[in-house]
Amino acid sequence: MGQIKQLLPLGERTVLTHCIYSIIQADIKETIVVISSQAKEIQKEISNLPINIAINPVQESEMAESVRIGFKAIKSYCSGILVYPSDHPLVQPDTIQKIISTHHNVPDRIIIPCYNNKKGHPTLFPFTALNALFSGCNLRDIIRTNYQKVFLLEVLDEGVILDIDTIKDYNEALKKISFISLKNNIS
Repeated sequence: MGQIKQLLPLGERTVLTHCIYSIIQADIKETIVVISSQAKEIQKEISNLPINIAINPVQESEMAESVRIGFKAIKSYCSGILVYPSDHPLVQPDTIQKIISTHHNVPDRIIIPCYNNKKGHPTLFPFTALNALFSGCNLRDIIRTNYQKVFLLEVLDEGVILDIDTIKDYNEALKKISFISLKNNIS
């Protein structure tokens, strides 16, 4: 997109801080944000939030490398790990809570939220499933080899499928956040 998309303004926050606030409001026990070693601006933007920051020293690496780094940075026991890409800023805290609640009922399943039968993010992996990352697998490999353990969770949150990869996507997100803000002010 020619700029750091995580720092694009989206309403009163940035794209990344929308993601982080959804996690905070969902009452996640421990949040680790993995950023590039080059991302000083991002680190400055989020340094005052109740999160842990882990640094990925490999510029432009695949998402699996960031998940490996985040996985190693976990300090407390957890039965599952929510992998939340920062280009999905409109996921609602209630959706994250629903994913976690579902995990408590089916702890050995990979939970993928869906909206109108389209798979989205964030995805919750059982802690033990992510060990395969250290044998050269990526997240898609883990899902593909454990397809029988995938639990597709239908949600009423379009945010799970709305990612910001282009200027057009960003403009759509701006429209939706304006609508959400307007709706919240009316109710």
